[in-house]
Amino acid sequence: MFDLGLAELLVIGIVALIVIGPKDLPMVFRNVGRFVGKARGMAREFSSAMNQAADEAGVKDIQRTIKTATNPVKSAMDGVKDAARDVTSSLTDLDPESETGKLAADKAERAENARKIQAATARAQAERKAQEAADALKKAEELEAQAPKES
Repeated sequence: MFDLGLAELLVIGIVALIVIGPKDLPMVFRNVGRFVGKARGMAREFSSAMNQAADEAGVKDIQRTIKTATNPVKSAMDGVKDAARDVTSSLTDLDPESETGKLAADKAERAENARKIQAATARAQAERKAQEAADALKKAEELEAQAPKES
């Protein structure tokens, strides 16, 4: 729509500084920003209303039908993807006594153990940092006690 580059914005800013003055310039920029925000909001609202009207009219269904008719290879690939998704979803319902079920259980167990190790490591790190902070505080108190007191 409008294509303003850095040079154009710089020229506009310099002219605005000269014409409006440095005192009123922030207020003008604030008002311009509000106006631009309102205009964008109205454009967004208009666009969403048009998309909603198109959805209600069934334009997307017609568009999808035309795309599948013009590109049969993509349509076939979509069918393959759907079939693969169905197969992978059926693999989640495994018999726990089968080899695949045992492997899936082992994988879940390893993932749980990894989470436990990460939690224990994070806890140990937090405890170590807390101990270091306590030691530093103790050392600071000792040094403060040794320092000569000013009257």
